[in-house]
Amino acid sequence: MGGFDVQELLYQISIWAIPFLTAITFHEAAHGFVANQFGDDTAKRAGRLSANPFRHVDPFGTIVMPAMLLLATHGAFAFGAAKPVPVNFSRLKPIRLGIIAVAAAGPVTNILLAFISALLWHLLPLMPDSVANWGQEMLRASILLNLWLAVFNMLPLPPLDGGRVAVALMPRPMAMRFSRIERYGILIILLLIVILPYVGRQIGVDLAFVSRFISVIVEWLLKLVVMAAGLD
Repeated sequence: MGGFDVQELLYQISIWAIPFLTAITFHEAAHGFVANQFGDDTAKRAGRLSANPFRHVDPFGTIVMPAMLLLATHGAFAFGAAKPVPVNFSRLKPIRLGIIAVAAAGPVTNILLAFISALLWHLLPLMPDSVANWGQEMLRASILLNLWLAVFNMLPLPPLDGGRVAVALMPRPMAMRFSRIERYGILIILLLIVILPYVGRQIGVDLAFVSRFISVIVEWLLKLVVMAAGLD
């Protein structure tokens, strides 16, 4: 029976934890920054326009939930979340454009972080081999993680950013009805991305259609990012 390799565990944590904390920190700060530009300084007053990850980390969403999903799926899938940045949408002016801009700011920031990570790839040949190998794995994780978060968050389901964009684009009566889904949003996400695929594997039917859709868009964005960064 093999021993527990603490060093390998710490190595994997360093590869994934740094990109993950960076991704969710700048994602949430971007929401608050754009909200401030549209007239709502709630996030600013709460100290959430910050690059300090400890201002955004949520013990359950950032640590416990990803760990539970990794254990439940044997490392095949995990996602996490930071503390949502407080936004008073009624203070945004103009309100519809403000909601769309605030919601889109997070995913757009993640795509920008993926692009920056791809640009940093050019620096790897300047580093010692041991550092370059670690840097390559971390940058690869950062690119994929940020693109996955961007696409995932733009799914048109409240409370995800895409759901908020959808609500802002709908006529008011329809938007009010659709926004009521938000209280069940996380449960629906878990059903579509974790539970249905698991049930499908047990009965021999592929039910991972949402994850496949996300993967297709991520692969398309990855090609664009790689080409734009001059890595192709």
